Amino acid sequence: MLASVGVAAFGLLPAATAFLAGVLASMALRTVPPRAVYDAVDWPVIVLLAALIPVAGAMESSGAADLVARVLLEGVAQGHAVGALVLILVVTMFLSDVMNNAATAAVMCPIAIGTASALGASADAFLMAVAIGASCAFLTPIGHQNNTLILGPGGFRFGDYWRLGLPLELLVIAVAVPLLLVVWPL
Repeated sequence: MLASVGVAAFGLLPAATAFLAGVLASMALRTVPPRAVYDAVDWPVIVLLAALIPVAGAMESSGAADLVARVLLEGVAQGHAVGALVLILVVTMFLSDVMNNAATAAVMCPIAIGTASALGASADAFLMAVAIGASCAFLTPIGHQNNTLILGPGGFRFGDYWRLGLPLELLVIAVAVPLLLVVWPL
């Protein structure tokens, strides 16, 4: 593990390659049984991503992402870049509450790029809004596995999540939007 982190930190190999080599070395040295590695993989997420990444690519190549971006721009943001940035963040947060965050990012990235392109703005802030929004699944217990894990043991009900999650998501929006505009100007 330390060797993988060191190799990645010093830029000798990309992080994904360094950690894959670490896992393979650990399996070869029998410090971790291959079955444990197989069991640790979250296969439903892998299958979901495998299904949604081509959907995101199809949205990009077919023009559907640009169409959705145009509808959002004309209908809600009315051509204002900051309004569009907030809208991308909010839509991504909502989608992340009902589906996996990686899948949400895969679906929203082409829309964010299309929105930035239609506005003539830098895509960086819009992509970071997607990254932030996809990480904020606070309104439901199904948005993230950690939310689901505490549902039963914590004695929570499905409706309990939005009571704290909604103020938290509003706080994220209030902090993220100004910081996005400062760090990644449109």
